[in-house]
Amino acid sequence: MRKRTKSIILLVAVGQVMIILGLLALPTVVRAIPGRYRVWLQENHPAMGRISEDIIAQVAPVATSLPAAQQAPQNQVDIASLIASEPLSTVASASDEIILPAAATPTTATADPGAQPTEPPASPTPAATNTPEPTPTPMPLPKRVVLDGMGVVKQTFNNCGPANLTQVLNWYGSDITQTDVASYLKPNPEDRNVSPWQISDYVNEHMPGYKAITRSGGDLEMIKRFIAAGFPVVIEKGYQLPESGWWGHYLTVYGYDDDLEELYSQDTYLGPFDGSGRTDAYRDFIPFWQQFNNTFYVVYRPEQEETVAALMGADMFDDFKMWQKVATIAEKETQERPDDVFSWFNLGTALTRMGGLTGEAQYYLGGAQAFDRAREIGLPPRMLWYQFEPYLAYLRTDRYQDIIDLADATLETQGGRNVEETFWYKGHALAYLGDVSGAITAYRTALSVNENFYPAQISLDSLGG
Repeated sequence: MRKRTKSIILLVAVGQVMIILGLLALPTVVRAIPGRYRVWLQENHPAMGRISEDIIAQVAPVATSLPAAQQAPQNQVDIASLIASEPLSTVASASDEIILPAAATPTTATADPGAQPTEPPASPTPAATNTPEPTPTPMPLPKRVVLDGMGVVKQTFNNCGPANLTQVLNWYGSDITQTDVASYLKPNPEDRNVSPWQISDYVNEHMPGYKAITRSGGDLEMIKRFIAAGFPVVIEKGYQLPESGWWGHYLTVYGYDDDLEELYSQDTYLGPFDGSGRTDAYRDFIPFWQQFNNTFYVVYRPEQEETVAALMGADMFDDFKMWQKVATIAEKETQERPDDVFSWFNLGTALTRMGGLTGEAQYYLGGAQAFDRAREIGLPPRMLWYQFEPYLAYLRTDRYQDIIDLADATLETQGGRNVEETFWYKGHALAYLGDVSGAITAYRTALSVNENFYPAQISLDSLGG
């Protein structure tokens, strides 16, 4: 065989190997493409954006749901009875920083993965000094209230958290920009989530002249009371897109009309961006808010603290009573709609929070039981970008492999790799399983996603990392 022919055959063989290797590496490569670049392409070159997204969907598809538990625990609790019973332990007040109860020293781990790691507080704002009795505003609400001057801030990539806070602060008179807010809340522009507690934390610690409080278990009447008293309300909600599925989102609500049964809001992603605002029927708004446990936050001035407290009632400043109320509502929903994945997830979240407040194992067991059911039904693949109590419930019931399974499934997506809490909780599981060096790496990765995520630094320090 002539030398030239051999060279051609060799080149063809090498080329085929390179193509095969390229195809094998393609899923990893496309998952690593920063999301903001993909969005930029879709916005500026829609045709190319559609082609690229079609390719990505083929080579690196997003799972339809998070994995179900492989084996449910034998110990099952009566959740309804558990919710109705009084806690045996002393309950922390809303003004206390919520610290995870100390876990038993793992039998295989060589170190505690962050002794007493700090759990992000349900509300970083202390209760008012003179908290009123849990009685809402006694005067009848106006049938229609729309707060004047609520502008809209068009969010940059995945920036609804900073953008919504910015438009509220602007309404109060601050000249802060979403770039200013994001520089602390999202120093990494690829970070996929800013939790409500982080937003309140930021306002309370870095915005002199303003305060904020985050609560769960709100209702439509509470939103209307706040608006009637002159306070816009930011809610956390689900968001369903036809092509890409379920996401989490924030929305600033600044008006309502009872006759029309409508809420008026500013949407930093959907717009409209002419300031006219968005309109949602009550019946359409409530189900998407329910997907995040009816969580909301309110920004106010320090001198308005007693007014805010009166509008909510004292029970909303008692963390245990608040989560007990949430659990009661969610448990009822699971009876009425046994296949509603969000009701089961909300139930698990509330029970896990009750466990965090009391240290009682039964609440964690109930939370894990509810999360198992939600996983069996099929949790949206992005669910753990925004809410993280399943990790905590499984951590406190020694189900470390469940944490790793959920974290790894979340990390399969490019967005999931930009959620610092994923690495933080996976680090806990690895440490309890004996992989301390893996835990240290996970904590460091959490900080690389968000350098201001102080719980990961606390855990890292506890391991000497």
